[in-house]
Amino acid sequence: MANRFDPDIDMAAMADRASNDVERLFYSHTGNLVHKWHHYFEVYDRYLGRFRDRPIKLIEIGVSQGGSLQLWRNFFGPLARIVGVDIAPRCEILREQGLDVRIGGQTDAEFLHALIAEIGGIDVLIDDGSHMCAHQRATFEIVFPVLNDGGIYLCEDLHTSYQGRFGGGHLREGTMIEYAKTLVDRMHAWYAAESPALKECNITRSLHSVSFFDSIALFEKRPISTPFRVQAGNRLF
Repeated sequence: MANRFDPDIDMAAMADRASNDVERLFYSHTGNLVHKWHHYFEVYDRYLGRFRDRPIKLIEIGVSQGGSLQLWRNFFGPLARIVGVDIAPRCEILREQGLDVRIGGQTDAEFLHALIAEIGGIDVLIDDGSHMCAHQRATFEIVFPVLNDGGIYLCEDLHTSYQGRFGGGHLREGTMIEYAKTLVDRMHAWYAAESPALKECNITRSLHSVSFFDSIALFEKRPISTPFRVQAGNRLF
């Protein structure tokens, strides 16, 4: 089973062979503990790289030892406002290390909305929290509607949608994987006149794309206008 940490990895060699900056920064990291799946780095670099050196607002749910917040600081640069959210009070000690950490639950709409208002909006949300399917769905429904246009919502560790202890199971109703599939349907509600149950909604008008990777679902938000077809060139037949 691949769900393990490899203690024999040569970190320096991996940093030298890194194919992107997130990977290089991770394998060069000497701060607080951070653990990630290796194949996540390419996704981070491809989709989050455009936010570097910009005054963005990022919230990561799931602080653990604080290492990932340090990693994001190094990657995004000093202009970014990076805030970690965790339900464990022990994470408050990380504030003494210069990290912005708030204690609260990822399904607490009042807490999350207040935090987003305080920091002046949100451009990137990374859900690396409880990994419980119900919590993942709830956080998306709280945060995505208030995500800034052009923002990214990234939900990690979706393999828990296949594991019973997290509320998962193949094709089980209510998992984050199955929920994300319904979002794909709602994106296409423009074309669903033959399906009365599928109606245009805020998702139809704001969800620009859904991308699936191994254990990650990534959602991009933009204003979406009613689709229309165009033609160019001369008709031959």
